[in-house]
Amino acid sequence: MTELKNDLLLKALRKEKVSRPPVWMMRQAGRYLPDYIKLREKYDFFTRVQTPELATEITLQPVHQIGVDGAIIFSDILVIPQAMGVEVLMEEGKGPSLPKTILTQKDIDTLNTANAEHHLKYVCDALSLTKKELNGSVPLIGFAGAPWTIFCYMIEGKGSKTWDKAKQFAYTQTELTHQLLQKITIITIDYLKAQIKAGADCVQVFDSWAGALSPEDFKIFAQPYLLQIADAFKDDAPVILFPKGCWYALKDLSNSAASGIGIDWTISPQFARELTNNNITLQGNFDPAKLLAPIPQIKKWVKEMIDAFGAQNYIANLGHGITPNVPVDHAKAFVDTVKEYRIP
Repeated sequence: MTELKNDLLLKALRKEKVSRPPVWMMRQAGRYLPDYIKLREKYDFFTRVQTPELATEITLQPVHQIGVDGAIIFSDILVIPQAMGVEVLMEEGKGPSLPKTILTQKDIDTLNTANAEHHLKYVCDALSLTKKELNGSVPLIGFAGAPWTIFCYMIEGKGSKTWDKAKQFAYTQTELTHQLLQKITIITIDYLKAQIKAGADCVQVFDSWAGALSPEDFKIFAQPYLLQIADAFKDDAPVILFPKGCWYALKDLSNSAASGIGIDWTISPQFARELTNNNITLQGNFDPAKLLAPIPQIKKWVKEMIDAFGAQNYIANLGHGITPNVPVDHAKAFVDTVKEYRIP
């Protein structure tokens, strides 16, 4: 196995001392990069995801062009519903849609939860190829959507600001909801284990829509499944949980088997440290919209962010995915500022 030349990310997740914080950006492989846009004009979304050579090329672009400390495989959270037998369509500029939503016990019974490695072989192949191409330069991050977030799409059938249908289903068909969440959890664990086998050094679980839940409902519909996933990997690889908008869950999640928690910009670094008692690595939490500010201002804000978190047990990142309108040199300024950071 090729030895990692830059293992800052893994060191931070193991809570080992680092010379500076590691840095990467959610959605770093994609829409803001001119080279990605060229590929998007030639190939549709799922062709890009399902062709290992294309997924590898896209994954490597930010490593070579922006200089991040970790490569996150180019894929999508909705490959899980596809592997379960649910059709997913992706229209450029419109986002995902699932023509047939889950409504009944029969719908849930017919869902597949087996052979994730076989159904999602193209992701594993992309990971193996990327690992080879990285040649130990930086760690490789695998990922999946969290059960609650995948559930939202499977019930709602498309993106939503409020997830009314998904929440209505959860509150009125609670037993079916837990059956579906458990099925998603089973296949997600298998899928992430296959990713680690294929070369992922750590994995992140994106609970993008958990913030639609109240603190009480998060404990019922999101937290148990996040904890189940983290527990499944305590002997395999570090897991980062990212429940967006759920600062209220930080205390509970920091006492889990997870190695890191991603946070967004709705909580201050100091309060996040207080809630987690500084016993887990935190990742975040720069607002991607701030990357549109002038570069000197970005650099100032990034330095202040690191000072606030402290350089140890910390991964510099955004509080959500980078947006398509961010200039490449602004993204690079974000990364460079972290790389230039010196621990006082």
